Amino acid sequence: MNEYDTFFKSAFSVDNVIFGFDEGDLKILLIKRGEPPYKGLWALPGDLVYPNEDLDTAAERVLEELTGLKEVYLKQVRTFGEVDRHPMGRVITIAYFSLIKISNYIVTPASFARKAKWHSISEVNRLAFDHKPILKACFEELQRGIRSHPVGFELLPPKFTLTELQHLYEAILETPLDKRNFRKKILSMNLLIDLKQLQKGVAHRPAKLYKFDRHRYEKFVAEGFNFELKESRRKALTQVN
Repeated sequence: MNEYDTFFKSAFSVDNVIFGFDEGDLKILLIKRGEPPYKGLWALPGDLVYPNEDLDTAAERVLEELTGLKEVYLKQVRTFGEVDRHPMGRVITIAYFSLIKISNYIVTPASFARKAKWHSISEVNRLAFDHKPILKACFEELQRGIRSHPVGFELLPPKFTLTELQHLYEAILETPLDKRNFRKKILSMNLLIDLKQLQKGVAHRPAKLYKFDRHRYEKFVAEGFNFELKESRRKALTQVN
């Protein structure tokens, strides 16, 4: 037996953590596995990488094969390589994540994905393999990223209110934000264009409508920024008490 044979007995997989925003709620796309191991459990859309396939191509292929989603930008987050993470042998997995607008995509489960469904982040319980800590790691990456790069251009309607934008940030950060501070901060960045229009057909006092300044938005995406946000005073007092 060659001394290097042991090092070539590991397999590689990719797991896709697809976050979706829908009507003020942040969700995660999960599949129900139709075959062992963990048959019948919800899991992230993931599978093994072919020997002649690079990782990014594998992530795109697996996502499309299991959920029907394609042309989704996937960002590589980190690698998970615990020795016993897979019951059938040593499998090292690379996690990818994305944040999409749910209404722009149609989910169609196939292959060993018996079902594919969006779940509210707060309602996710047991998952197959070590997918719960993988989900947690990607969620934390998303939360860090929202403070240094703008989020919302692809997730909100073409015309939106400051309240809708704030609800998006609150859904991702999982905490209520100080309304006055958020509005002051976002408006000072000159990232939004005031459309000089008001909401229509609402029961409450109509709010101003805005859209993103595409040029400045893309500049912030490329260069980043420091977008520190204050939690609401009510939330802060609750934590202290």
